[in-house]
Amino acid sequence: MLLSTYRTLSTVTRLERRLTRRSLISTQSNNQGIPPPLAGIRVLDLTRVLAGPSCTMLLADMGADVIKVEEVTRGDDTRSWLPPSAPVSPNSPEESSHLPPESAYFLAVNRNKRSITVNFKDPAGLKVMQRLVRSSDVLVENFIAGKLSGMGLGWEDCKILNPRLVYASITGYGQTGPFREAAGYDVIIEAEAGLMHITGEPDRPPSKVGVAVTDLMTGLYAHGAILAGLRSVQHTGKGVWIDCNLFETQLAGLANIASNYLIAGKEASRHGTAHPSIVPYQVFPCKDGFLMIGAGNDKQFRLLAERILEKPELADDVRFANNATRVENREALVDIITQVLQRHERDYWIKRFTGLGVPFGPINNIQQSFAHPQVGARQATVEVDHPRAGKVRMVAPPVTYNGKRMPVRRPPPWLSQHTEEVMLELGYSQNEIAELRARKII
Repeated sequence: MLLSTYRTLSTVTRLERRLTRRSLISTQSNNQGIPPPLAGIRVLDLTRVLAGPSCTMLLADMGADVIKVEEVTRGDDTRSWLPPSAPVSPNSPEESSHLPPESAYFLAVNRNKRSITVNFKDPAGLKVMQRLVRSSDVLVENFIAGKLSGMGLGWEDCKILNPRLVYASITGYGQTGPFREAAGYDVIIEAEAGLMHITGEPDRPPSKVGVAVTDLMTGLYAHGAILAGLRSVQHTGKGVWIDCNLFETQLAGLANIASNYLIAGKEASRHGTAHPSIVPYQVFPCKDGFLMIGAGNDKQFRLLAERILEKPELADDVRFANNATRVENREALVDIITQVLQRHERDYWIKRFTGLGVPFGPINNIQQSFAHPQVGARQATVEVDHPRAGKVRMVAPPVTYNGKRMPVRRPPPWLSQHTEEVMLELGYSQNEIAELRARKII
C-alpha cells in the first residue's frame, strides 16, 4: 500500500515537473532569452588588469551587481594603458574632467560594472570595505597570496563578517607552494607552464600567443568556480574560498599535449600552424594573403587535389596516398601545394574551396574579422552610450539564451563614477561622504 502510494505520488510529481518545465520552456521561447540568472547577487570586485576583470565581467553580464573597487587616484592599471583610447565627449560629466581618456583595454573587460574608489589601507577605508563585504555575496581578488590578509580583508577576516561569502582568489601560482608569493603575469606563465614552448615556428624562437590567453582562461575557470560556489552556499549555508591561479590553468590548457607527456612521456615541439600528425593541415601563402587548410582525411585530400588544386595526380601518388605517408613526405607535399596556391590571389582560392567540404579559412586581420558576414548576422558587436566617450562599439557577450543575449546594461564605468551612489546604499550620509572625500579615503 505504501509502495503503491509512493509510486503514484512519484509519478504525479514527475508529471508536474515535466509540465512545469514545458511551461517554462514555452514561456522562455515566446519571450526570447531568459531572466538574468545572477540578478540580486552582489559581487565585490577587487581585481585589476585582465584575468580578474574578465571573470567579474562575465558575472556582471549574467545580471550580478558588480562593484569594482579601485585605487583612489589612478584606478585599475589598464586605465593608463593608452593609446588607443576612446575620444572624450564634449558632454562628459564635469566631475570626470580631470581624468585621462578611457583606454580601449579597460573598456574591453569592464562593462556592466559600477566603479568606486576606496583607500582601504586607511582604517576608515577598511570600514567601508567591511560594510561592502557584509552586503556582498561574492568577493573576487587578485592580490598576491596573503596580501589582503595583512590588510584585514583575507578569507579568514571576511568569512567572520559574512559566513555565506564566496571568496575567490586569483593568483599567479596559488595559495600554497614555493611560488605562492610570486606575482602572476600572463606572458611569464605562458613561458613557465609550457605554452610558449609549443607556440611558434620550429626553426624560430618560442613565441607568445597574440592575446593574453592564460589570463582569459583563468577568468573563465574562476567564473565557473564562483557559480559552483554560489550553488554550494545554497545547499550548505556556508561560504567557500576558491583558489584559482594562472599556472594550473595553463597546465590544464595544455590538454592533449599534457596528456601525451603524462601518459607516454612524449615531449612536445613547435610546429607553427602545422599539425604534428596530419598533413596538409597548416597555413599556406597565396599570391596576396594566406589560407588555413585542414584536409584531415583521405577523402578531403582527394577533393583538395582534384577539385581545388586541379592536380589529381597528387591523390594517386604513393607518397601521398594516405595520411601516414603524407606526414612522412610532409616537406615535399607542402612545397607542391604552396607553389600552386601562390599562382592566384586569396579570393580566387576562397571561391574554389567554398562548398566542397574541405576545411579552410582565410587569415583575416582584425578589420577583416569584424567585417565577416557572421558578425553582422549574429550581432556579435554592440554599441553602448558611454558618459565620457559617447558611442562606443564593443564585442557583445558571446552566448545567447533561447536566441537572445544578456543585455549590456551599463557601459564600462569611469573612475569613481558610482562612489557616492554605493556609499549612500551602504548607509553613509552626505556629510560623511564629503569628509571621506576630503581625506582622500574615497
